[in-house]
Amino acid sequence: MHPRPHANTVVLLVAGIAATVSCEPRTRRTPDDTLVLVIESAMNSADPRAQLSSYDARLAQLVACGLTAVDTPNMQPRLELAAKVEYRDDRTIDVTLRDDVRFSDGSPVTAADVVGTYMTVLAPESTSGSHKMLSDRMTHVEAVSPLVARFHLRAPLATFMSDIDFGIVSFHAGPPASDRVIGAGPYRLRELTSTGVSLERNPFYFRGQAAVPRVEIKFVRDTAARVSMVVGGSADLIQNAVRLDLVPTIKDQLRVQVQTAPSAVLTYLMMNNDDKVLSDRRVRQAIALALDRPAIIAAKFHGLAVPATGLLAPQHWAYSGDVPRWDHDLPRARQLLDDAGLRDPDGAGPEPRLRLIYKTSADAFRVAIARVIAAQLGEVGIEVEIRSFEFATFFADVKRGAYQLASMQTTDITEPDFYFMYFHSSWIPSKAVPDGFNRWRYRSAEVDRLTLAGREQLDREERKRIYAEVQRRVAEDVPIIPLWHEDNVVLSNVDVHGYVPTPNARLSGLRKVTKLP
Repeated sequence: MHPRPHANTVVLLVAGIAATVSCEPRTRRTPDDTLVLVIESAMNSADPRAQLSSYDARLAQLVACGLTAVDTPNMQPRLELAAKVEYRDDRTIDVTLRDDVRFSDGSPVTAADVVGTYMTVLAPESTSGSHKMLSDRMTHVEAVSPLVARFHLRAPLATFMSDIDFGIVSFHAGPPASDRVIGAGPYRLRELTSTGVSLERNPFYFRGQAAVPRVEIKFVRDTAARVSMVVGGSADLIQNAVRLDLVPTIKDQLRVQVQTAPSAVLTYLMMNNDDKVLSDRRVRQAIALALDRPAIIAAKFHGLAVPATGLLAPQHWAYSGDVPRWDHDLPRARQLLDDAGLRDPDGAGPEPRLRLIYKTSADAFRVAIARVIAAQLGEVGIEVEIRSFEFATFFADVKRGAYQLASMQTTDITEPDFYFMYFHSSWIPSKAVPDGFNRWRYRSAEVDRLTLAGREQLDREERKRIYAEVQRRVAEDVPIIPLWHEDNVVLSNVDVHGYVPTPNARLSGLRKVTKLP
């Protein structure tokens, strides 16, 4: 296969940058007291109650700590602002705050702030993206003492420790506006504009002040521009904002550090299970068998990804690999299509068995991946037309079911309860649930039952058993095709040290970064 023209252009540009840098003395152009991070998409709010994207969530996590944090290697939650979590019964839980935590204005974090944060999200009129998730699980929160917040649940809830990984904001001066939130995170917000974010360290952060006083986050859409900023010294760090097929070139030629780590994010091929052709499980299974995922990982990601078997990454505490595998098998794929009544109309001739439309974002790298997938499906007689769109248009089509095939990435999958949100029939998008995650419209009474049981089962080992069965059943039905977990990749200047990526690609590692003078 010949390289695409756009790929050649970017590789040549990277090589040109490397040649320029190698001929000149390297000087850092970012201030000693500021860490400059570049990302590919805008952040819109530092308020955890108003976050709309994973980028907003990462900003909110820097500004406003939660009662717990899910940033450990195996995604088990740890205590953060909370000192203790006590079950009074299976629907009433007391969370005791640490007595040494302060907001960035120096005021203490109290149970009243916890109540204010949660109750604004739980309110019926709330427009928060977290409203459905939390209101499905909690009825209300009350302060029973200055440091104890009592949570009242709708049903026994095994996900509680993960659910309270939600930033707490100050209500000392009344309900805060979203652009004026004060949190207890390692940084406080100085400015948020259409081009970037300015943060300064929180002098009252309970785990100790950040090593670098200031952080600047710049929004730069172009891949080559982001790389050139790090190489040229006008930026210090990039996380997951560089094409993985360019990493070997960057590593070999540019004076930057490259760090990789496992990820909790899944890249997947979704199939509209309501489509008259794709509603047949045999067709979905055939599509899965036609894909050679290891070959794509080798060619396009240079090994910086691992094949996926489901939502959960292999390092997750609830992961089970004992599931049906749909490894590359063209004869079996063709047989399943035959069995589904989609026989090849002209044998070895050019006529396809069926035609499908594959929608994707306009990102050049994602379009290149879509072309490889389309070529592999062509090997079993499935003709694929690729249509790329600006992301907002693409995502709107996906949510309303106006697609046959499409590819996306999940948010960070920290809790096995994501199987409920992604595959329970109550989460199919509708007027009542416009932001439902079950965008492939999968329906299974048994998966509905199991995912609800997993949510309510408090025993960890029993939960693992339930989710092992969920993973097996979903893998057998193939409502989506789990493709791979792409590695977290961090590029940084050689004078930046101490950044540790988390599986869910949070930016919490910024707190311990140091810069050589």
